[in-house]
Amino acid sequence: MTTATASLGRRTVRSLGTGAPVYGLLLVLLGALALTDPGFYEPDRLLAFVRRAAPLVILAAGQYLVIVCGEFDLSVGAIVTAGVVVAAELYGSFPDAPWLLVTAVLLLAGALAGLVSGLITTLLRVPSFIATLGMMLILEGAVFFWTGGSPHGMLPAEFRRLGRAAVFGWLPWAVLACLAAGALAVRLMRSDFGRTLLATGDSERAAALAGVRVARARTIAFVLSGTAAALAAVLVGGFSGVSAQAGRGYEFEAITAVVLGGVVLGGGRGSVIGAMAGALSLQALFTLLNLQGVSGALESTVQGVVVIVAVALGAADWSRLRRRRTHPSGVKRL
Repeated sequence: MTTATASLGRRTVRSLGTGAPVYGLLLVLLGALALTDPGFYEPDRLLAFVRRAAPLVILAAGQYLVIVCGEFDLSVGAIVTAGVVVAAELYGSFPDAPWLLVTAVLLLAGALAGLVSGLITTLLRVPSFIATLGMMLILEGAVFFWTGGSPHGMLPAEFRRLGRAAVFGWLPWAVLACLAAGALAVRLMRSDFGRTLLATGDSERAAALAGVRVARARTIAFVLSGTAAALAAVLVGGFSGVSAQAGRGYEFEAITAVVLGGVVLGGGRGSVIGAMAGALSLQALFTLLNLQGVSGALESTVQGVVVIVAVALGAADWSRLRRRRTHPSGVKRL
């Protein structure tokens, strides 16, 4: 019975893949939240938590696509900021513009920013870290120049509905947007294109020899990441309003979430569900720290520790450790 239980446990862990640790961490954090604040699981408060986490979850899904194929995207936070500011400026000039049209413009703009970053990375051979860092600085500078550091205009209630309102009076639109983005990401990674991204991140040369159009796959990943950032901008604008720093820090939070979700930096291995669970875990951790009275200024410190520990654990050679336990020093193998 014990052997059967152990075998079942091993099969369960294998089915969860590289995301197994973050699922356990998320359960622990949710349990800690319940102990710290017994009212946390009231439906309204739990849904409000998911609504706050939704932009980061969507960003983590987009960032995953880029990281799993061996690249980075540091521009997503700036795309969020630019999206919020551009929407406010558009409504300042065209107050009667349909919200669906403005949202479509933002999504196209985000895709365009991702396309530019992807082409710079794949065609000009500029490392993605540098290319997207440059895009981040360009967007931040453009926003500051355009607004003088103080955005004008406002976001009407119709546009903010996606980030603030609820369906049937209780289910936030942001939760539905998060679920839809997750479903699309999972379906994408189970398609031939998803397998292409994994193969590209695992070995660019081997993928190219197998006939994979590596540059095309990576460029599309950047486009999808930019689109996800633009969708996150719609949610952030609806939830928190107009700010010239609406997306500041989101790029690092998204990378932290992806790493926490068990995705290997350098690409080739990891689950998009794990990355999204990493985003929820990070949001749960910040919420728990806030409930414990820990200063929000320490969030960056916590992120730094999480990244270092997660990468270190992911890089550890656990198979060697298991071999050492199986064959202790001084015992000769047969």
